[in-house]
Amino acid sequence: MTAPRSTTPRKVLGRLSLPERTYVANALRTETVGGVLLLAAAVIALLWANIPALRGSYDSVSHFHLGPAALGLDLSIAHWAADGLLAVFFFVAGIELKRELVAGDLRDPKAAALPVVAALCGMAVPALVYTVTVVAGGGSLAGWAVPTATDIAFALAVLAVIGTSLPSALRAFLLTLAVVDDLFAILIIAVFFTAELNFAALSGAVAGLVVFWLLLRKGVRGWYVYVPLALVIWALMYNSGVHATVAGVAMGLMLRCHRHEGEDRSPGERIEHLVRPLSAGLAVPLFALFSAGVAVSGGALAEVFTEPETLGVVLGLVVGKALGIFGGTWLAARFTRASLSDDLAWADVFAVATLAGIGFTVSLLIGELAFAGDQTLTNQVKVAVLLGSLIAATLATVLLKLRNAKYRRLWEDEERDEDADGVPDVYEEDDPAYHLRLAALYERKAVEHRRIAQEKAAARHGLAEVPGGAGEDHHRPA
Repeated sequence: MTAPRSTTPRKVLGRLSLPERTYVANALRTETVGGVLLLAAAVIALLWANIPALRGSYDSVSHFHLGPAALGLDLSIAHWAADGLLAVFFFVAGIELKRELVAGDLRDPKAAALPVVAALCGMAVPALVYTVTVVAGGGSLAGWAVPTATDIAFALAVLAVIGTSLPSALRAFLLTLAVVDDLFAILIIAVFFTAELNFAALSGAVAGLVVFWLLLRKGVRGWYVYVPLALVIWALMYNSGVHATVAGVAMGLMLRCHRHEGEDRSPGERIEHLVRPLSAGLAVPLFALFSAGVAVSGGALAEVFTEPETLGVVLGLVVGKALGIFGGTWLAARFTRASLSDDLAWADVFAVATLAGIGFTVSLLIGELAFAGDQTLTNQVKVAVLLGSLIAATLATVLLKLRNAKYRRLWEDEERDEDADGVPDVYEEDDPAYHLRLAALYERKAVEHRRIAQEKAAARHGLAEVPGGAGEDHHRPA
């Protein structure tokens, strides 16, 4: 006789498992620091490019070329930042995606449906909003992919600046959204922004990736093996006509992210731990430094709302992202018969969806690729990305602040560790040993409080007797 099917609805954005919560906390901690550096780099770039006395030096440094021309790598500093440093960013994104697929939320098809559908809708709707806007205004469709990206580091920097205590489930949802978003962003770059192919270089890059995979399978270790090989693969991929960042995500996906017996961390986790600070703290901020430096004036900001391409980018980031992610999440919950976590409301999902409208890093990269032949329009689109991200950040700040008191209570419940064993109490409520530890702790506290109460009572009793005794003192002075 078969057991009856459970009628308990699956919870959306429920409590994370302890290992997943620990991983998310560590990953977001690094991304938050990187996001603050990213914000600082963007501000420095804008100041450097808009202060008249410094503007010339910014252009000179950005367009300074270096690298071996014989290998097709005589690139400008800005080009090195976009194609070279962002390969490190996408390498980490590839490891994150691989880990999510084998050990995270994406390994379970039912659990994966929600963030995947939300991310897809969060890319499709902004592209649709951009398309409708430029068709109505007679603009260029080339930038349809610009508002599809989410910048997790920038979003986390906003959370750090406004000081909201966002629950771990919402932070994990935002992180998973960004991971899936990065995957589809790199697919868009590879498929839609590859003009001509050099099959010899592409074959060499594929052969290099095969060697990379075989070395990993054989258990070969040593950075002196993999770093030179990775540089060769990257150079061949760049010369193939496919965007060089594809090499980074491909190598990241090849790393093993499940643990063997006796391992504290898998190779993927170990390498991610080493490379993530380099990506978040150096690669992405330097890209922002040499990509966000555009001239901003009152006239330039006004043009953002009059040109169809730039207006499409702003509306895509601010309106399209929020509606797409919120709608995708609602649809996924509706058709999988899942219910929202009891601790959260749909207003919380909408606030996070609005925060995902910050599309800084990858949006800037796609904007450069989409309008590569028109520097004026490229700069205008960059201004639109900056403005759209700022508007999305402002709206999200307001929405999250309205709910911050509730978030703080949820965060405190998640962090409470009364028995001081290093594990939050919410993960031990079904463990008898936890309750025994608490009972012993409360008993020690009860004993201590009884002792204090007895001392206070004795002291108060002694003070009460002092006035009577003092009246019997016949030798006190007049």
